[in-house]
Amino acid sequence: MKRFFPALVFVVALLWVASSWLPPKTATDDVDFAKFGKIPVLVGGRVKPLDTVARNSLLIIHGKQTVGLANGKQLTAMRWLTDTLFNAPVADQHPIFVIQNAEVLGLFGWEQSDRKYFSFVELSPFLKQIDDQGEQSDKLQSVERSAYQNAILNLRNALVLYQRLKNSAQPEDAENFASEVEAFESALPAAGNAAQRRETGESFDKAKLDDTAGSIQRYQKLADLAYILAVPPLASAEQGEWHSIGESLVQSIAKEKIDPVAKMYAQIGDAYRADNRPLFNQRVDLLGGWLAKEQPTAAKRTSFEFLFNSVDPFTHSMVLYVLAFVLACGSWLGWSRTLNRSAFYLLLLALAIHTFGLVSRMYLQERPPVTNLYSSAIFIGWGAVIVSLILERIFRDGIGAACAGAIGFITLIIAHHLAGSGDTLEMLQAVLDTNIWLATHVVAITTGYSAMFLAGMLAIIYIVRGVFTRSLKPATADSLARMTYGVVCFATLFSFVGTVLGGIWADQSWGRFWGWDPKENGAVLIVLWCAIILHARWGGFIRQRGLMIMAIFGNVITSFSWFGVNMLGVGLHSYGFMQKAFPWLMGFIISQVALMAFAAMPLERWRSFRTSAGVLRRKDQPRDLKFVPPGLPVETTPK
Repeated sequence: MKRFFPALVFVVALLWVASSWLPPKTATDDVDFAKFGKIPVLVGGRVKPLDTVARNSLLIIHGKQTVGLANGKQLTAMRWLTDTLFNAPVADQHPIFVIQNAEVLGLFGWEQSDRKYFSFVELSPFLKQIDDQGEQSDKLQSVERSAYQNAILNLRNALVLYQRLKNSAQPEDAENFASEVEAFESALPAAGNAAQRRETGESFDKAKLDDTAGSIQRYQKLADLAYILAVPPLASAEQGEWHSIGESLVQSIAKEKIDPVAKMYAQIGDAYRADNRPLFNQRVDLLGGWLAKEQPTAAKRTSFEFLFNSVDPFTHSMVLYVLAFVLACGSWLGWSRTLNRSAFYLLLLALAIHTFGLVSRMYLQERPPVTNLYSSAIFIGWGAVIVSLILERIFRDGIGAACAGAIGFITLIIAHHLAGSGDTLEMLQAVLDTNIWLATHVVAITTGYSAMFLAGMLAIIYIVRGVFTRSLKPATADSLARMTYGVVCFATLFSFVGTVLGGIWADQSWGRFWGWDPKENGAVLIVLWCAIILHARWGGFIRQRGLMIMAIFGNVITSFSWFGVNMLGVGLHSYGFMQKAFPWLMGFIISQVALMAFAAMPLERWRSFRTSAGVLRRKDQPRDLKFVPPGLPVETTPK
């Protein structure tokens, strides 16, 4: 059993991952949301599938990518978006808006209860109040807002986004939009003729001109509200821009012809609202085929992004990292070789999926791996896992596997929470729009982060096993010390090189190499702390325990450089501001300081260095820790 257990674990995990690659099954008489979700649109300056728009929009509004209904059923993001685009009365009933602040509830005269999700219908009587209060809150800086002001501003922004989505494909009050569009198109020649006759002073049909003018005003309002740009330029056009449905209808006046994409969206909407599922699927097929012909690159890229969303590689990697961590820790208790190999195989699979997700993002964004805080978390975890697996391959004691599982999971959890603000593949800040420096400076810096967190994780394992268990044997302690020292050297190199490259980039972009910006200070703090650790070790000022304590404090410095300086809200690098992360950052720092305090306890309090009689064992202490605290009896080995 032990012999085949690692292979069995790997095969089961592989089958579980492979199941996510299977295309979603759609019954012939059901709405094909998958095919509709692959349709390319332009949102936020990037062409993306409707599936991505649905997931990101619902995440911003609702905080999750599914909607729980009163009957216990779950509504997918794509189903919710289709309702929002084409069937506003139904979408208005969905409980998607999050309200947990008691003052916000009090603004509406509601009492606080366990319920936290509300529908647009429930909030519609208070839209003016929400807009006024949100506008006042928006005038304040993020650090100046109270919890109520943040809550009302988030609610207002969610409502604005929802109403823009409702008016992206058709007016929210439309009932038979395809017929309306056809009537508008047929009236265009006569309206144009009437307008010309009016200009020349001749008699004209005022009723037709007024009807057309009313439609134009209606579609102009649709263009002003639209969130999604659904009408692409033709492939034959040398230059062209994407337009919203409303903007395309307004522009059709000059052409006296309506764009076919606008017509197809109208037909899709009418079919969906009438619950004519075969017709809906047929119209979606026609739209997809037209876009594949006129926008082949966009169609291909959005199809891949739809697959990327469906596979959800980082969630799968997260689960595998946790299982690998549990198996690696279990290997210290028994079945050491079997569980250790099982953990290693799982980590290889998790790393492969992690790599697929990282490379996929690079392909979709056409950028190096790190472009924002979200991608930095993905890359830091990826780099730390690779180094940890190398250490595991060298030492084969489960420590590298445990570090890989823990850091991989933690960084992906951080990335998951960073994704709550919307599209993680958004357009770059202007200051970052340089692929060469993103691929050198940013990658080098984040690689240094990876190494520092890995060194800190190794130190945490050393402290926890030494203080709280009897499993820290001399050989294990020596291995941990060598690994930590080597990783700190690695971190020093990449942090220093990355900081210098950042200065060169700053000189090219801003005309100065160094400006004492908070982010620059955070980077140089890591370099200085690494240098202090190495010099203290070389000079004999610290030994194993001191090395571990300083490596744990390296976690504090690195987390401050990564997140803390952004929370200051000042400087040229403040575009990654994350107020919600402040309590988590403080909690992490406190936990690291607590571990340092445990590590500083006298050795007679470390469980790994004591016998059951409370005697410190000289022979079982790691080489660098052999000393006898005053007054403590020492166990000697008989000659």
